[in-house]
Amino acid sequence: MPDHPVVHFATVAMAFFAIMNPLANAPLFLGLTEGLDAATRRGIALRATVLAFVIAATFAVLGREIFSLFGITLPAFRIAGGILVGLVGFHLLQGESSSVHTPSAEDNAHSRDAALGIAITPLAMPVLAGPGTIATAMSFAAEASVPALARVIGALALICGVNAVAFLGGAALVRFIGQNGIKVVSRLMGLILAVIGVQMLIAGIRGAVSASLSLSARDTPCRSWCSHPRRIAPAYCRGTHPPCRGGSTTRRSAHHPPPVHVPR
Repeated sequence: MPDHPVVHFATVAMAFFAIMNPLANAPLFLGLTEGLDAATRRGIALRATVLAFVIAATFAVLGREIFSLFGITLPAFRIAGGILVGLVGFHLLQGESSSVHTPSAEDNAHSRDAALGIAITPLAMPVLAGPGTIATAMSFAAEASVPALARVIGALALICGVNAVAFLGGAALVRFIGQNGIKVVSRLMGLILAVIGVQMLIAGIRGAVSASLSLSARDTPCRSWCSHPRRIAPAYCRGTHPPCRGGSTTRRSAHHPPPVHVPR
């Protein structure tokens, strides 16, 4: 994680911008809200971005508790999140829409039944606050201090605001950039997402290997200590190995009988 606050904020904001992709989502918003009046479109845009912010921020703030509840380690989550984010980036690079962030036909049909329901699904979930966005938020906030966590939440709020602006000005944006321009930006965002996914994957593998080596380094002195017949197992490794299970001289005597002293 970068040390400078400005660099950290810019890195997190760029990651959220790439995963939420406001430019590519603007045409989707226009298609879903086609035929609705301006006031209804404005309400849908604001509701969708606020809901997406609340969902992603909740997972970012409560990430450690969620890890503890389900017994998830940070390296394992970073590996899974890196693969997920990398796949989204790969699909965008190929010029395809990723199924992770693209609403299904059932989502669209259900959402059109109630205009404001579009804000909940598919816009808030899974377009804006999909699995990739949640994984990115939790990964950046997992080991963050309070100021760093505040920067993550601030970057998330900024990009949600950018999405709201892109939704509200979607028609002008599409006319200005054009469909080809949106495709170019989407592929650029796909490249950035692929790099972020690989970086998360490398960080997860490094963390898993480091934890494994640390456990092995702690385990080796314990074995060598406990193998001595006259030593009692240290407190931190009692019950770990058969020679020192229980940590008492009585149990150890079954494995290592006390030496016999012959009088001279």
